[in-house]
Amino acid sequence: MTPVDDPPPAPTPPAAGLLQRLLRPAAAALSGVLLYASFPPRPLWWLVLPGFALLGWVLYGRRLRAAFGLGLLSGLGFMLPLLHWTGEDVGPVPWLALATAEALFIAVGCLGIAAVTRLAYWPFWAAAVWTLDEAVRARIPFGGFPWGKIAFGQAESAFLPLAALGGTPLLSFAVVLCGFGLYEAVRRFRAYRSTGKVPRAAAACVLVPVVAALAALPLVDDSAEDGTATVAAIQGNVPRLGLDFNAQRRAVLDNHAKRTTQLADEVRAGKAKQPDFVLWPENSSDLDPYLNADARQVIDDAVKAIGVPTVVGSVVEKGSDSLRNTLIEWDPDKGPVDTYDKRHIQPFGEYMPMRKVARFFSEDVDRVQREFVPGTKVGVFDLAGTKVGLVTCYEAAFDDAVRDTVTHGGQMIAVPSNNATFGRSEMTYQQLAMSQVRAVEHGRAVVVPVTSGVSAVIRPDGTIVEKSGMFTPDALVDEVPLRSSLTPATRMGPLPEGIIALLALAGLGWAGVSAVRARRERGTA
Repeated sequence: MTPVDDPPPAPTPPAAGLLQRLLRPAAAALSGVLLYASFPPRPLWWLVLPGFALLGWVLYGRRLRAAFGLGLLSGLGFMLPLLHWTGEDVGPVPWLALATAEALFIAVGCLGIAAVTRLAYWPFWAAAVWTLDEAVRARIPFGGFPWGKIAFGQAESAFLPLAALGGTPLLSFAVVLCGFGLYEAVRRFRAYRSTGKVPRAAAACVLVPVVAALAALPLVDDSAEDGTATVAAIQGNVPRLGLDFNAQRRAVLDNHAKRTTQLADEVRAGKAKQPDFVLWPENSSDLDPYLNADARQVIDDAVKAIGVPTVVGSVVEKGSDSLRNTLIEWDPDKGPVDTYDKRHIQPFGEYMPMRKVARFFSEDVDRVQREFVPGTKVGVFDLAGTKVGLVTCYEAAFDDAVRDTVTHGGQMIAVPSNNATFGRSEMTYQQLAMSQVRAVEHGRAVVVPVTSGVSAVIRPDGTIVEKSGMFTPDALVDEVPLRSSLTPATRMGPLPEGIIALLALAGLGWAGVSAVRARRERGTA
């Protein structure tokens, strides 16, 4: 009997082949969109898990060149919508440039993630690589840009207690591990149906972060160890949206002085509680009160009216060609008595690196005529006996800037901010979430006075207890707990991030050695 050959496989229809080729790129972009959707103001933090599970499927076993391209698509899906606010008043080019630069960092990280997917327990190594990538993005170039760190999307998350254990690096690591572990568990479960092998390691990648978060719950404490302080956060509002509000500096100052004086009237009438001290936002007086007698008088009158120390955000001239973003402690009897100069200043906003190159992308760079210079000392004011750590706006994204204020004695944290430039975008909610994470990370109440919203008072457990509307004058008065104990995250400082970075490098090294060994074996076969 003559054997009959199997019939050749039916050719794949061209349309089906195209869909197959587009499936992973589309999934990569979708994974980034899911990461974006997990960030505030949406209460959908859990979307980060399917986001990383999908990214794990996209990158698992991919060649490095393909992983870079897929990672870039994921990074764009994440960063383009997340950073849309950066183009609110200067057009799309700076936004697109920044989002693309951040997406390129993510693409490089995804290249490393694809490499370690060939290792045993790959979700562990992949999560470490992602966290290392975040650490690099937070430092370079121009001092780094930590926006988009996965931890900052977890302000309402079940994983949040991990911030008190190991800071934002551990929080990011655990969430990413759980997401990648979710994909690996599904992959192993499908294999279990044919092999019978129980996917214990994959299940551990999902369960260990969850159990660790539950175990860290006792570290989250909002008790008043050192008593309480009654704080007032003033939101004076701005005359109109956009960068042009800086041309109306006196109106902004008058708004904050007026709302403070109004609060003083409410206190005298018994409608509001007398604060122990008052916090104004960043840029509440862009008129230098050391040089402008009118501005000094307006501030002095308002502080005398409320009768307690007040922190005023101002722009102070430093020589003839530079400025400082300064917080001034203003005493009702003595006037200005102490200052803190913002240390992490914003590139392309407060100073202009590579001005000629930047001008190629946008002529708006010339709005920055006089550049700011950074301060050098940690900001902690003694306000009516309360040690208040000072973090100015953009600095809330930097681990060291917040931690320093606590290790230098801060019993609570103030984050005076100005987001009027970014209109009604999501920026203010993203930044507020950072402050919620910092509250848990360091076990401190955080008060956020903002020029135009959203101002807030946050408990040490990350709960928002007072919040203003956007572009509405307001005065938030609340009694906040004061604390002096240090969380493990505060005590260890950068150590958890360093350990995770070393693990990532070890995984990448192991993957490299394994790849070389495999090539040699193929060559001798």
